[in-house]
Amino acid sequence: MKVILRSDITNVGRQGEIKEVSEGFARNYLVPKNLVMEASAQNLKIWERERVKLEKQREGIINRAKELAANLEASEFSIKVKLGDNGKIFGSVTAANIAKIIEKQGFEIGKRDILLSDSIKEIGNYEISVRLHPEVTAKIKLAVVSEK
Repeated sequence: MKVILRSDITNVGRQGEIKEVSEGFARNYLVPKNLVMEASAQNLKIWERERVKLEKQREGIINRAKELAANLEASEFSIKVKLGDNGKIFGSVTAANIAKIIEKQGFEIGKRDILLSDSIKEIGNYEISVRLHPEVTAKIKLAVVSEK
């Protein structure tokens, strides 16, 4: 089924593109969430009128994400953890833990937006990527320190 993407969809495409997706995916997920519309001649005309307005909104969203990225990168975050006898952390520091620390400093970041390649199991300083928008990623500095 050919559809016009009304917003960016991960692993599918960017806003405004015409893509071929499976009929079930479109009917059960994309259309009910108003993420796409069927690529008919009438809908293409409607989309052309909406596109200009949506591009301005998109630019505003990207600019706000870039400002947030600059603020996040200027901040430093630390988390206190309990250590075992061998200097290892009990458990690990997860994306949810990091999201809570960031949220305490006034930034609204979801745990799914924190890109951890491996779980953090030792104390030290880490640089962690945070996805704020599909086109904007910030690198934050996280210090993992002992509670004592």
